[in-house]
Amino acid sequence: MAANIRALAAKCCFAVVDKGRSLGDELPKAQAKVEGKDKGLLQELCYGVLRYLPALEYDLRQLMDKPLKGKQRVGHFLILVGIYQVKHTRIPDHAAVSETVAATKPLKCDFLRGLINGVLRNVQRSIAKENPEESSVNLPDAIKYAHPSWFIKKIQSAYPEQWENILTANLERPPMWIRVNQRHHTLEQYLQLMQQASIEIERVDERSSAIKLQSALDVNKLPGFADGWVSVQDGAAQQAAILLNSQAGDNVLDCCAAPGGKTCHILELTPELANMTAIDIEEGRLLRVEENLTRLNLSAIVITADAASQEWWDGKLYDRILLDAPCSGTGVIRRHPDIKWLRKADDIQKLVILQQQILKNIWSLLKPGGTLLYATCSILPEENSQQIQQFISENNNAKLIAISDNSNDIGWQILPNEQSMDGFYYAKLEKQQA
Repeated sequence: MAANIRALAAKCCFAVVDKGRSLGDELPKAQAKVEGKDKGLLQELCYGVLRYLPALEYDLRQLMDKPLKGKQRVGHFLILVGIYQVKHTRIPDHAAVSETVAATKPLKCDFLRGLINGVLRNVQRSIAKENPEESSVNLPDAIKYAHPSWFIKKIQSAYPEQWENILTANLERPPMWIRVNQRHHTLEQYLQLMQQASIEIERVDERSSAIKLQSALDVNKLPGFADGWVSVQDGAAQQAAILLNSQAGDNVLDCCAAPGGKTCHILELTPELANMTAIDIEEGRLLRVEENLTRLNLSAIVITADAASQEWWDGKLYDRILLDAPCSGTGVIRRHPDIKWLRKADDIQKLVILQQQILKNIWSLLKPGGTLLYATCSILPEENSQQIQQFISENNNAKLIAISDNSNDIGWQILPNEQSMDGFYYAKLEKQQA
């Protein structure tokens, strides 16, 4: 018997919101139980519920006197899956309701069939009467923008003129960007191959030659994907290897390297490196680095290591270091909506301290005259410009190299959906000669 997609989605959302588990861990396990297009629908339902969670919860509170608790709790998330389908997808209402009600059986909560059916029918009726312009006017920002209140306040403080655009961008579906392996083809040659395959592109980023597709597609439809001709990587992440600007003969280190996209990009651009070392603290995540290196026919020294220590280090200083620091992930919420519910306000200061420790340690591994590129997928100033400003003030041998179009900026902050890219931050530091 085929697995019920709505039941699996309800379990995934329950695991994330109530159990604090990562959707990146839970979703693949659920997708392994379904086939073909059902994998995509399952992802759509999970992402959708987590994107709009406060608004869906609000809708549910208007229709139920008491929330479902205890053993009935997974039923609560099943109703949210149902509301999301009715309000935000093109699934016909009758199918959304009947399939959601049917999911009570595999979830062993058959006794909720009548309740769930009634709630979803009421959602249908309320949508028919609803005036979209009036419906959200008086709602709290946490419901209106579907983000935690603490996060909204931080973004309002940091970006008083752009905060609404940032929160709105986080609710959008992310575009698909690809990176051409220029060991195989020039950008122009690969664009011709895409044209021959009838793959429409929307734009090419001038800085990095990253290609944004008109719409997402199965990677196996990309010409030569299995042969390493191309990789999937957001346009913002593709700036790293360009900015690092490694040269032939360099000894290069990629810290916190998993899943390896930036490691591979550096190797693609500079095949004559003396050495490429990639480290990450999580051994399991380094498997992805190895897989990417293998598909692209590249080689690097891959080490399970803590970037805040030097126990792994062979004593040879590096010419270039990419430090993709552990961060809040607040720039990639549109790709990982569970971040909104897994990240807590008091996590930020802990991350800032960890970043400081790693930055101080890794700086000591850099040659005089060498370059360190600090990167995060965060949009919070305390992890980014403030972090770098403090580091420069404490290290008189650290010189900031301008990379933003505004020479007064400390580093380059890309906001979510700016030039269609993820939120990202870069700061380029040169180690002065003693």
